[in-house]
Amino acid sequence: MGRVSQAEAKVNRERVVAAASRLFREDGVVKVGIADVMKSIGLTQGGFYKQFASKDALVDEATAKAFADNLHDLVALDHEAGGHQAAWQSLLESYFSVEHRDNPGTGCPAAGFAGDIAREPEHRETYARGVQELAGWIAPGDAGLAAYATLVGGILLARATAGTPLSEQILQAAHAAVARAADGGQPETG
Repeated sequence: MGRVSQAEAKVNRERVVAAASRLFREDGVVKVGIADVMKSIGLTQGGFYKQFASKDALVDEATAKAFADNLHDLVALDHEAGGHQAAWQSLLESYFSVEHRDNPGTGCPAAGFAGDIAREPEHRETYARGVQELAGWIAPGDAGLAAYATLVGGILLARATAGTPLSEQILQAAHAAVARAADGGQPETG
């Protein structure tokens, strides 16, 4: 098998980052090895080190990609839903759903990476930037941070209690709390 072109290498790198982003959110950074990521997209582990300096470099890039993709989707939702208020309501409905609870690999990056980032401080700057940008989409300043913290906390607790009646109660209670705090589609600022 011959060498891959620069274009193929770029596509492969993007595939690796996307797969890692999903797998890390699903199973955790510690549990998912380089071999797991590469196998999931049909590439060999040896090719990894031609593209990345280390697993830490991949974790940082996968975290940044997850947040950037999520923000891109939210900005697009503003346009599709006909404005921020409608987009915010749509986000609340999908965020506190059983589907989101049960699919962390494609869900909220703040929730998906929270446990690992708390234990691996070298990735906190990337994670913090992502949290700040997504909270800013919700609302400016502390209002956006408070609403985002409620979203993330609610989904983490719902995931941790999945399979019990409490899980769906948490989803409903967190949804209601954030919706009550909303004023014109955005959390209250004061």
